Amino acid sequence: MKFSREIKTSLLVIFGIGFFYFGFNFLKGSSIFSKQKIVYAVYDEVEGLSIGADVNINGLSIGKITKIDFVPNSTKILVTMRIRADLNFSKSSSAILYEAGLIGGKAILIQTKFEQGKVIKSGDTLPSSTQPGFTELVNQQIAPLQQKLTSTLTSVDELFDGVSNVLNNQTQENLKTTLTELTRTVENINSISKKLDVLLSNNTTAIDTTLKNLASTSSNLNQISDSLAMVNIKSMLDKYNQVAQNLNQILEQVNRGEGTAGKLINDPKLYQNLDETLNALQTLINDLKENPKRYVHFSLFGKKNKPYNKEQED
Repeated sequence: MKFSREIKTSLLVIFGIGFFYFGFNFLKGSSIFSKQKIVYAVYDEVEGLSIGADVNINGLSIGKITKIDFVPNSTKILVTMRIRADLNFSKSSSAILYEAGLIGGKAILIQTKFEQGKVIKSGDTLPSSTQPGFTELVNQQIAPLQQKLTSTLTSVDELFDGVSNVLNNQTQENLKTTLTELTRTVENINSISKKLDVLLSNNTTAIDTTLKNLASTSSNLNQISDSLAMVNIKSMLDKYNQVAQNLNQILEQVNRGEGTAGKLINDPKLYQNLDETLNALQTLINDLKENPKRYVHFSLFGKKNKPYNKEQED
């Protein structure tokens, strides 16, 4: 059976179209011979992500990015992914956009979760997040350093301006004058040091004698302190303490009314009796002075003495 040239040309064109379709889908990450699930993720920014980029789990490629476009009536980006149909992770798993390498662009990592009754199906939208890449991390670290460097350079400029303002012609002259005066001061100190050396060398004998006298005085003080140490001060203090204790005991007995002294001080009756006795004695002395004949007389005839009667006398 012979085919005409037109039929051969038609078959070649059909075969070419099929090969092109197969290759195009292969480059997009989809296969026409295997079953796949179509899932979505929404991001605020997808710079560096391109169609055909890998979708992987723990570094193993499970699919490709097939489409990147805006969410209708929004500025958010909708990413369409084709993944293997035999994967049964949960639809609450995260689709993390990360930097695959310095020159490898970006890819999507599925951070899987496994929950019964929530197996992902074609058409589901995964929660999304973005992981900073190496370049972003470097920029985050460099930005504070850049600010500090800028601040430091500004401070250095201000310092140089201040130094320039301070070190004007008048300040330089003052600085020179100060250095000259400082040199003179050092020279004077050296001169005084030389004079002290001469003075010490000329009075070495006198200084030695003074030191010997100080040593002798120190020895005498040591002897005096030794003599004071030999005095039994503790024994004297013990005796004084004993006398004080005895005196305290006597005073306590007197306060309690014990003994003659205690009764004399604390018994009011003794005081009253003594007072009455003194009053009677004073009356007797006064009467003796006023009427001595009543107490001293001579009787030749044996006259009897009259008893003392205060009323008759009055």
